[in-house]
Amino acid sequence: MELVALLRSKLRLSLVAGLTLTTLAGCSSLPTSSSTDSVASITTDGEQLRLAELYQAPTYHAGGVPPTRWLADGSGYTTLEAAAQGDGNDLVRYHPETQARDILITAAELTPKGHDEPLQLADYQWSNDGQKLLIFTNTKRSWRTHTLGDYWVFDLQQRSLTQLGTFAEPSTLQFAKFDPQAERVAYVMQNNIYVERLRDGKITQLTDDGSTSIVNGTFDWVNEEEFFLRDGFRWSPDGESIAYWQLDTSGTPDFTMINNTDSLYPTLKTFPYPKVGETNAAMRIGVMPATGGDTTWMKVPGDPRQHYLVRMQWAGNSEQLLIQQLTRSQAINRAFITDANSGEVREVLRETTESWAEYVDDVQFLADGKHFTWLSERDGYRHIYRANRTTGHLQAITKGNWDVVEVLQINEAQGWVYFIASPETPLERYLFRASLDGSGKLERLTPAQAGTHSYQLSADAAYAVHTYSSVTQVPQVDMVSLPQHQQIRMIKDNATAQNAFNALARGSFEFFQVEAQDGLMLDGFLMKPVDFDPAKQYPIVYYVYGEPWGQTVSNSWGGERFLWHTYLTQQGYLVASVDNRGTRSPRGYDWRRSIYKNLGVITVRDQHDALQAMLKRWSFIDKDRVAIWGHSGGGSQTLNAMFRYPDSYHVGMALAPVPDLTLYDTIYQERYSGLLPEAAESYRETSAITHAKNLEGKLLLVHGTADDNVHFQGSERLVNELIKHGKQFEFFAYPNRTHGIREGEGTTEHLRTMMVEFLKENLPAGGR
Repeated sequence: MELVALLRSKLRLSLVAGLTLTTLAGCSSLPTSSSTDSVASITTDGEQLRLAELYQAPTYHAGGVPPTRWLADGSGYTTLEAAAQGDGNDLVRYHPETQARDILITAAELTPKGHDEPLQLADYQWSNDGQKLLIFTNTKRSWRTHTLGDYWVFDLQQRSLTQLGTFAEPSTLQFAKFDPQAERVAYVMQNNIYVERLRDGKITQLTDDGSTSIVNGTFDWVNEEEFFLRDGFRWSPDGESIAYWQLDTSGTPDFTMINNTDSLYPTLKTFPYPKVGETNAAMRIGVMPATGGDTTWMKVPGDPRQHYLVRMQWAGNSEQLLIQQLTRSQAINRAFITDANSGEVREVLRETTESWAEYVDDVQFLADGKHFTWLSERDGYRHIYRANRTTGHLQAITKGNWDVVEVLQINEAQGWVYFIASPETPLERYLFRASLDGSGKLERLTPAQAGTHSYQLSADAAYAVHTYSSVTQVPQVDMVSLPQHQQIRMIKDNATAQNAFNALARGSFEFFQVEAQDGLMLDGFLMKPVDFDPAKQYPIVYYVYGEPWGQTVSNSWGGERFLWHTYLTQQGYLVASVDNRGTRSPRGYDWRRSIYKNLGVITVRDQHDALQAMLKRWSFIDKDRVAIWGHSGGGSQTLNAMFRYPDSYHVGMALAPVPDLTLYDTIYQERYSGLLPEAAESYRETSAITHAKNLEGKLLLVHGTADDNVHFQGSERLVNELIKHGKQFEFFAYPNRTHGIREGEGTTEHLRTMMVEFLKENLPAGGR
C-alpha cells in the first residue's frame, strides 16, 4: 500500500537555505515533492463497501486514544483504560521507557458517594506537583464546542473526590484550572469568574457584572469560532492575580434561529452574531487580585469595537502581560507589553501586511527575561524568531523557503525548539527541531515514513505519543523515544479498521500536479474506478474546499469522506480533489494571501484550470460528465464553479454553503474579503448568489436549519434567486441539524445515500 515514489527521494538542501540540516539514525531521507506523481497499490478483487456498514457498524472506525497527559516530574504519562472490574475507567500511569503500568486512580475511586457509576472523564488536568487531578465531566455545548460541564478534584494523598461549584446548576462551569500552588481552582459560571479554595470549599466571586451582554472570562460566538478564544482568564505565575477578558456584546445584533421539532410550539434561540459590517463586541483585558477586589484595565489604544484582543498571557513574570491586538481589517498585529499594576502599555513589535496578519500562539518568554519566541511571515514564509522584549528586534531561528506548521515545544534547557514542518512537500507533516540560539542547526526527527505525523511531547522532549497516518494507513498511535524516534510501545494500531480497509476493492490512488493559467502548480489527487479501463471514458467527481482553513490534498488518512469516495470509485466514478491557491497548505505567504478579496473568483478559476489541464492530460476523463461537491466553504466554491463555469460542471452538490458572503461573520469574512463599504463591489462579485442566474447543470442544495455557523438564511436567499431566474434544482433541509449535518440517528448515512442517488441519476456511472 506504500506510496512508492514518496519513499525514494533525498532532501533537497536548496529548500532549507541558510540552515545546517542533519538527520538522525533512520532519518536519512525525506519524501519527494508532490511534483512527482505517486501511486498507491491497486486491489481489484476485494470486497464491496456497503454504506450501511460504513455508517452503522464500527468496522472502519479508526479510534483515537483517551485523554493522555504527561506528568511534569517525568515519571510517565497517564491515560484512561477500561476498569478490570465493573464499569468506567481507571486512570493508569505508564513509565515512558519501560512501559511499566500502575493504576493511579481506580474507577471505584472515581465514583462519587451516592452514585452508582463512576464519572465519565471528558478531560482532565494534573496540578503542577502531580498530587491533584482536575476532572471535566457531564459536558455540553456552549456555542459550538463542549466547554460547559461539571468539575471535580481528586486528591491523591487524601484519596478523596470533591465536586467544585456545588452551588451552580449542573453543566454550567467552564475552564476550571488550578492555581500554581494547587491550593485553589478558578472557573467561570454564567459569565462571572469564581475562585474556590480546596481545603475548605470557600468560594469567592471575583466578578459580579456578568450578564447576557457582559461576558467575563469567556467569549461570544464569533471569537470562539474564528479566533479559538474560549478560556478567557489566566492565573499569574505567583498565583496572586488573575488576568481576564471582558466583552460587551450590547451593540452586536442578535441572530435568531427557530426550532420546530423539539416541542409542540416553536422555540427560538437568539445570540449575538456580528455579520460583515456590523458592530462587534467591545473587548478589554483587566487584572484583579485572586482574593477579590478592583480590576485594573490595560490601557490598550484604539476603539475596542474596531480592534480585536486576540491573545493575552503573562509575560514571563507576575507584573506584566503580553497582549496581541489586531485591527478590525486584521492587516496589523501589534504586540504590547503591559504593566499589570498600572495598566500602562508599550508596543514592542508589529506585523503589517496588505491583507491580513497572523496572530501568534504559544509565545514563550525565555529565562534571561529579555527575549521571547515569535512566529512571523515577514520573509515570505512562516518562521520562528527570537524577539527582544525591549526593542522588538527579531533574530531568525528557522529559515528557508518552507513554513513552520506548528510549534510543539520550546525547550530552553536543551536549547531546542520542536515543531512540525514539511520542507520537501506540502502534502506531509514531520517533526523537526532547531537550535534556539539562531545558529541555523536543524534536525529532522521523524523517520523516512511518508505521511502525516503528529506528536505529544513529554516535558523534557525525551519521549512522545506519536500518531501516524497516510492515504492508505489508518491512524496508529505509539510511544517513541526521542531524538532517535525509536518505538517503545504500540498504543493503538486500529488493526480492525486497517484490515477492513485493506480488504476493500480499490482502484489506484495518485497524487499529481497541474498548472494554473498563470503557471502556478496546484496539488491534486486522483482515485480511479476499481474496474478502470484506460480505453474508456469515466465520469469524474471533484471534492472541493478551497478556503484558507482547509487542505484537501494531503498524504493523511481521510476517514469517512475518503471511504465514501472509495465507494464512489467502486460504483464507476473517478474521484479527484485539487488544492487551489489560498488553501491551508504550507506553501508560503504569497500562496495564502493571493486570494485576498478574491474568494470564489480566483479560487474557482484554479479549480477550472485544473479540470482543463486534467482533460488534456488524461483522455479517460469524460468532459461531459463532471461533478463537483463540497461542504461549508466547499459548498460555496461548488456554487461558484456551477454558476461561473456552467459549460464545464454538469452536477453540483453544495452542503451548508455561504451563497452571500455578507451574511457570514465579521472576523472570518472581513479578514479575507475586506471591510464595508469600500469592499462592497468585491463582496458582490465574489458571492455565488450574484451569478446564480447562470446555472445550467443539476444542483443539489443541502442545509441544516439549526446551523448557527453558516446560517440557513443564506440558502433560503439562494433559493429565491434561483426561483426568480426559473432555475430548477433540488433542495433538502435537515431539521434542527447544525453546520456538520450529523446530529440525529441515521443523518450521515441518509445524506451520503441521497448524494449517491443524485449522482447516479444525473451523472451515470461507469466507463463508456
